[in-house]
Amino acid sequence: MYKCAKCGCTEYEQDQMRATGGVFAKMFDIQNKKFVTVSCKECGYTEIYKKKNRRGSNIADWFIG
Repeated sequence: MYKCAKCGCTEYEQDQMRATGGVFAKMFDIQNKKFVTVSCKECGYTEIYKKKNRRGSNIADWFIG
């Protein structure tokens, strides 16, 4: 069960965030770093968790855009 570390609220929103990492990824705009965000609905406090990449997903992301 989720409980906000700042305000104690138990309602939250979950989303995903992507970012580039490394020179090659930045040159070709490949967003190879994936994160899950959990944000408190009351105060907006957000925690970010690193998401494990599936094998081959980076290549597919590059072709799909």
